Amino acid sequence: MIIIKIVLIFFLSLLLSWRGTPMAREAALRFGIVDRPDGRLKTQREPVPYLGGLSIFISFLVSLAMVFEFERQVLGLLLGGSLVVLLGLVDDFGVLTPAVKFSGQFLAASCLVKSGVQMHLSFLPETMNIVLTVIWLIGITNAFNIIDIMDGLSAGVALVASIFLLAVSVINEHQSIAIITAALAGSLCGFIRYNYHPAKIYMGDTGSLFIGLMLGSLSITGQYTLNHRFAFITPLFLLGVPIFDTLFVMIMRARHRRSMFLGSRDHAALRLRKVGLSTSETVNLFYVAAVLLGVLAFLNIFGNERMSIVIGGGVLLAAIASGIALARIDVEST
Repeated sequence: MIIIKIVLIFFLSLLLSWRGTPMAREAALRFGIVDRPDGRLKTQREPVPYLGGLSIFISFLVSLAMVFEFERQVLGLLLGGSLVVLLGLVDDFGVLTPAVKFSGQFLAASCLVKSGVQMHLSFLPETMNIVLTVIWLIGITNAFNIIDIMDGLSAGVALVASIFLLAVSVINEHQSIAIITAALAGSLCGFIRYNYHPAKIYMGDTGSLFIGLMLGSLSITGQYTLNHRFAFITPLFLLGVPIFDTLFVMIMRARHRRSMFLGSRDHAALRLRKVGLSTSETVNLFYVAAVLLGVLAFLNIFGNERMSIVIGGGVLLAAIASGIALARIDVEST
């Protein structure tokens, strides 16, 4: 029965997003809510409409409302998600300061913690678990926002992560997480048809903040340590691509003394395109990385402690080597 419900909600949210995204695009064009090229970071040939995030959110919300019974954690997820959607929608008009954005994200994370969505690391006191939860939620929320710099990149990586998270939830019989993740995956699947290169619509901060908060929340709600204690690092693998790019951008901006809150060319994806990869090739490479990390997440969960240490060490070394190689690419010269 649960598999039927998961399949139903996936295809329902997919259909809603597939049909709703063109409507969001038309509305954005009608009211002039577009992202205009600036010749530096925004290099699309013509203005591209925003509001794709609203389509993702509405299809997610409606599909859940039609087939799901709400409980405390689910209501917390919906409330927190609604807050960041509103925050992102206002920010898409360019009127929010970084301080206001972070304050809104902190409020959304606090709502989730109040509803019971938080880390439960047994070797840490409860207060530290709460602090780490808030840091994690705000960090992942912004990570998907930071990686949203190329057609289909953030949405596609989120789709891959949600599919692996859905599979883990089904195997572990976490029905609530599985159903919510299926709704998110379906809405992303319907949206990416219009967001892949060349993009007809962007998700904007409305979408990137929403999917970041959802995946950040869902990734710490499930149980990973049924087989061994080191499996608690699994969310780092599931969301490894946006985490890597965020840390890489932060290090590069600090190294060159740039503001952390202003756009730059420091992103890994822009560096790969600088060396000759096309937009589609770059995005597909990130998809492959997300899939590989998803497979490693499975091995980390269902393996043993020794395997977990080997996988974690290997991924860390690969990330460091990749970061060093990417840092050598000159993105400032034309």
